Amino acid sequence: MHRVRASCRGCGESELEHFLSLGQQPLANAFLRRAEDALDEPRFPLDVHLCTTCSLVQLTDVISPEALFSEYIYLSGTSSTMAAHAARFAHEVSHTLELNDGDLVVEVASNDGSLLSHFKARGLRVLGVEPARNVAAVAENRGIPTENRFFGRDVATALRAVHGPARVVVANQVLARVDDTLGFLEGCAALIDDGSVVLEVPYARAMLDGTEYDTIYHEHLCYFSVTSLAHVAARAGLGILRAEEVAVHGGSLRVWLRKGTSHGEQALAMMRSEQQHGVHALDTWRAFAGRVRENRRALRMLLEQLHARGKVVVGYGAPAKSTTLLNCCGIDTTLLPFTVDRNPLKIGTLTPGMHVPVLDARALVTGAPDYVLVLAWNLADEIMEEQRAHRDRGGWFIVPVPTPRIF
Repeated sequence: MHRVRASCRGCGESELEHFLSLGQQPLANAFLRRAEDALDEPRFPLDVHLCTTCSLVQLTDVISPEALFSEYIYLSGTSSTMAAHAARFAHEVSHTLELNDGDLVVEVASNDGSLLSHFKARGLRVLGVEPARNVAAVAENRGIPTENRFFGRDVATALRAVHGPARVVVANQVLARVDDTLGFLEGCAALIDDGSVVLEVPYARAMLDGTEYDTIYHEHLCYFSVTSLAHVAARAGLGILRAEEVAVHGGSLRVWLRKGTSHGEQALAMMRSEQQHGVHALDTWRAFAGRVRENRRALRMLLEQLHARGKVVVGYGAPAKSTTLLNCCGIDTTLLPFTVDRNPLKIGTLTPGMHVPVLDARALVTGAPDYVLVLAWNLADEIMEEQRAHRDRGGWFIVPVPTPRIF
């Protein structure tokens, strides 16, 4: 279930420098159904390293994908922000690549089929590849053909033999979760001829600038820059034609790839900017680790002060990132009696490690807290608009990163 690798996923070298430890952490999406399940709750080191050869930021502790993803608790269609992002993404990809009726769109880690449904509505053939049995069933029930498999070179070859080459392979927020980065990209390349691969991955520069340490958890094995992604993409026979930062998930990197090993001028310009910003430098990431320590101290102190004044603080959201934040800061039910979420798979569970109850969002009305800690801070605007009643009755919101702020 757990092993430690000694070489970089991007370049294969062993020059990995450790710069941040977040302690022994539970698995971010291992929400508990019963309090007694906490008795044998596993924890694993959450340590972050920088490859000084290719600049890839990564974890070396690897949890088996079967343990993480065979059953999954995240549904991409439950947030209106993410639903709008999916619609825009499908429109932009379809327009930019001039997709026509009958063209094949393959999505790897297709989740509940929310994104592919937008492509299907445009008359395109769609195929999802989703390893989680429960989530793949949701997609099938909504009419999205889905292969319940873990993706790699061999699976890509088998899918192509049945369905033919894809005009576009989409893989959003999955490459970071794959231990065999090169093999995954080679699989994407095997599915296309003159088609394209479009990826979204967590952007290391956004994590750096926003002190987004809670986006670090065992599912996220890599945090890419354009520089580090270009290196491994070229090894897989893919070149980055275009790269851009998108706001989703607190700052992600969207890259457009085609077969070949050269990179477009826009991607090269982003690499030069990253170099100037110090994204490749160990000292930059050591400074990041210092800001993480300060954030943990400041957030804990704020919640303790509010508790001492008799104020009630509850959470909004139970995203995977909340597991890292709550456990790093030692925030349990003493400081946070409950959090709420709209994902039906999480309601009625306990958060990993700190065992904070996850309730239906309607509990914010009946509980009438003084403050709401926005654990799903990447959706803060959506949440604060949705919870106008809390604000109108004099309630406040706390956004925890990059520094704790009260709204």
